[in-house]
Amino acid sequence: MARDVESTKKRLRDAARQEFAEHGLHGTTVERIAARAKANKERLYSYFGDKNALFTSILIEELEKVAEAVPVRVERTEDFGELAGRTFDYLRTHPEVQRLLMWEALADTGEVADELNRRVHYRSKVEALEAAQRDGLLDDTISANHLQFLLLALANWWFAAPQIARMLTEGSIDEDEWAGRRRAVVEAANRIVCGKSPSGSTRSDREDR
Repeated sequence: MARDVESTKKRLRDAARQEFAEHGLHGTTVERIAARAKANKERLYSYFGDKNALFTSILIEELEKVAEAVPVRVERTEDFGELAGRTFDYLRTHPEVQRLLMWEALADTGEVADELNRRVHYRSKVEALEAAQRDGLLDDTISANHLQFLLLALANWWFAAPQIARMLTEGSIDEDEWAGRRRAVVEAANRIVCGKSPSGSTRSDREDR
């Protein structure tokens, strides 16, 4: 019996993840989730409460997976670029993460799922970058919280607006194109933390003048 319950829960969560990623919170119905999971919709209410609670639960779960797969570690300056690259890699293989976040933003109810814990999570990332700035590994012209947001933007936007990426890059999206996109993300991230001005001088060069 316990195995059947866990199996049904998994089917419902998997179906809901797909439905929410495709249609968002408001565009998804309990009936469609249940049909996709081949389960009774009453099971959804029994196991997860309601559609909103299930969306929140799935979003939190997906963000926890990202945090585990792409921890913020900066021991060398170039690690920042590679961090952006690994974020890009994860989103490429898990496009539902970006879609869920976009749907959350579009819903914009004024409430963010699990906001307190997510703030703590993001704060830990910022603190890791602050430590790297203090150690001189990263330029500190840009504050660490803005730096973290820029890193996410560099990696995420390819998946948030794939139609724009397709129009800009033209051609087929083959492995060479994916590799080029990743190189661009890594290079742009590394250039951001090198502290170069438009003239090409570094921040430390300017301070010595």
